[in-house]
Amino acid sequence: MQNFDFYNPVQVLFGKGQIANLGMLLAPYSRIMLLYGGGSIMQNGVYEQIKAALGEKSCIEFGGIEANPTYETLMRAVEIGRNGQIDFILAAGGGSVIDGAKFVAAAIPFQDGDPWQILEKWGRNVHSATPFGCVLTLAATGSETNCASVITQAATRSKRSFSNRAVFARFAIMDPQTQYSLPPRQIGNGVVDSFVHVVEQYLTQDCQAAVQDRLAEGILLTLIEQGPKALQEPQNYAVRADLMWAASMALNGMCGVGVIQDWSTHMVGHELTALYGLDHAQTLAVVLPAMLRERRAQKQNKLLQFARRVWQLESREASPEAVCEMAIAKTEQFFREMGVKTRLSEYGLDSQAIEAVQNALRAHRMVSLGEQRDITPEVVGRVLQRCL
Repeated sequence: MQNFDFYNPVQVLFGKGQIANLGMLLAPYSRIMLLYGGGSIMQNGVYEQIKAALGEKSCIEFGGIEANPTYETLMRAVEIGRNGQIDFILAAGGGSVIDGAKFVAAAIPFQDGDPWQILEKWGRNVHSATPFGCVLTLAATGSETNCASVITQAATRSKRSFSNRAVFARFAIMDPQTQYSLPPRQIGNGVVDSFVHVVEQYLTQDCQAAVQDRLAEGILLTLIEQGPKALQEPQNYAVRADLMWAASMALNGMCGVGVIQDWSTHMVGHELTALYGLDHAQTLAVVLPAMLRERRAQKQNKLLQFARRVWQLESREASPEAVCEMAIAKTEQFFREMGVKTRLSEYGLDSQAIEAVQNALRAHRMVSLGEQRDITPEVVGRVLQRCL
C-alpha cells in the first residue's frame, strides 16, 4: 500500500426526513443561495421541504444548472452571489448541481483573474471558498462527499475538472426517497457512473491494499445486485438507500487511498460529452469495456481478481486471457441491462468521432493517461475503434 493523506470532513445526514434538519444546519448563516437544475425539485417535493426548513431565512434562488454544468451559466450565479453578498450556498439536485455549486463557491472569492483559471490549473489556485452544503436527489457521481468538480465551457466545448479541499461540502443530506421519481435513464446512468468510479480506482495494479480492494468489490457487488432492482422497483426504499450510499462510497476517497488510479476512461468520456453531448455515464459505458480490452495485458492480474471475486468467474479450462474477456463481457452486459448502450454507433457516431476526440485530448494536454501514463491519443484511437 502506498502512503496517503486521507481527509473527508463532510457531515452526512442519511435517511427519511433529514431535509427537515436544514434549519439547524444553516443557523449560523444569514444569506443563503439555493442552486438547482431543471426544476425536478419542484415536482418531487424537495423544494417544498427545503423552503419549509429554511423558514424566514433570506434565500436567493438560481435554477437552470445543466446536466453538464456550463461555465457560462455558473458565472451568472457567481455574479448574483457576489452582488447579494451570500454567505452560504445550498445545492439541491444531483452531481451536476453539486459540481456547479463547488465552482460557484470557489469563484465568488476568486481574485486571480478569470475564474476559468480554476479549471485550467486543476484547482491549485483556489485558496478559499464560500461554504456550501447539499441536498442530494440522484445517486451517481459521489460529488456530495468529495472535493472534485467537472465543468464545461460551452463556447469552446471544453470539459475540465478541478479539485480542492476548500470545496468539500459542510454537509450532505441524503434521503433515498428523493429518488423515487427518477426516470429509468437516470437510474441506469447513476449505477453505471458509480460502477466505473470504482473500477477506475480498483482495476489498476496490485498495491497490496486488501481493505481498499474488498471495499471496492463490495460496492461493485452491491451495484450489480441492486441496480436492476431499482429499475424494476423504483420506490423500494432499501434498494434506493443501498444505491445512494454505494454511489457516495464509490468516490468519497476511501476506495482510492493508497492505490494507483487510472481515470483514462473518464478523460476520454469527458471529451465525448463535450463534443457530442452524450450523458456522462453513456460515454463511460462505451469507453470502459474497450479500454479494458485494449489494456488487458497490463491489467491482467487485477482483471482476474475482478473476474473471480466480482463475477464469480474462474475456469481451470480457460486461459487467463479468456477469463479476463469473460469478465469484460459481463461488465458490458451489465451496463446494457441497466439500459445504457455501449457502442458509439448506437449514439449516431462513426469513425469521424475518433479523430475529433484525439484532437481534443491533444488540445487539452491529455496525452499520457492511465495508471502507467502510457495511454496516448494514438492508443485512444485504437480504443475508440473498438467502440464503433
